Amino acid sequence: MSNLSRRGLAAFAAALILAAAGVFSAAQAQQKPVIKVSSLTLPVFNPLVWNIMKARGFDAKNGFELDIHPYPSISAFYAAFATGETDVLIGGPTIFQKLYQEGVPLRIIGTGFTLADLVIFAKDPAIKTFADLKGKQLAADMGGSQFQVVKIYAAAKGLDLTKDITIVNANFAVARAQLEASRVDAALVIEPLASIIAKQNPDWKVIFNGAEGWREIAGVDGWEIVPAMRTDAIAKNPNGPKMLLAALQDVADFMRNETAAADKIANETLKLPPGILTAAVESKRLSMIVKPAWDPATKKSITDMMERAVKAGFYEKMPDDKIIYAP
Repeated sequence: MSNLSRRGLAAFAAALILAAAGVFSAAQAQQKPVIKVSSLTLPVFNPLVWNIMKARGFDAKNGFELDIHPYPSISAFYAAFATGETDVLIGGPTIFQKLYQEGVPLRIIGTGFTLADLVIFAKDPAIKTFADLKGKQLAADMGGSQFQVVKIYAAAKGLDLTKDITIVNANFAVARAQLEASRVDAALVIEPLASIIAKQNPDWKVIFNGAEGWREIAGVDGWEIVPAMRTDAIAKNPNGPKMLLAALQDVADFMRNETAAADKIANETLKLPPGILTAAVESKRLSMIVKPAWDPATKKSITDMMERAVKAGFYEKMPDDKIIYAP
């Protein structure tokens, strides 16, 4: 056999090996479980978690493929999870309490953002504390878990939000506009709007911070949003909860340690003004802490929120223990 023929056979064999390797790699990639998540098209930090996870490859690093399903409204966002269109959602623990009791097969698997990003702004310098709102008007979204937190806090302080403070029902953006127009005395907002307001209106005062308020009445951290996974998704991918928590921890570390890069992703994907994410992180209002929900102290902090929601009259009874995932 000539040298040319030998070289041709060698090249052909090498090509076969490379092709086989490519097929094997593709098969390996296809074998990664897919986790479908509900996201939002709104300029809030909820979708930023998934945007960072995908952009930085934290899903692939932790053994799964993230499939982001964006929705234009909060109701559609929750509905997709409730119907099984998505596997995972990060949302308010007391909202999951409601969904669970309505029959949605879910498990809370960990923690996410603390309540530090929930704040109430006032313009009038005479209004210095939450108690100063007695007899005044507060713009707040009465359908959100944030309002539940404020109502629970108010009750612990001897204030009835339905009697002592007039609530003007408004989403976060409208609440801000109402305060700017002086139609209300205070507005309840969350990040990133809180950092935008603080930058544009440095004379407005924060009279309530959710994390500080919750620690004051409960002695532990409360949670703005936590991740939950459907039980059918867990059955298909038993390692899913731990994989997802590891990827969420990577996102938390990235936002904390590479804030400028995270700020760039927020600007590119959420169209947030440059510097807003940085301001939220540096002010410690945006605090992402990822812990497994089955840890005894963490489980207690989550269920404590639910117990207080029942005492405040939002729900008739507590959910059973299965609402918290256990490996």
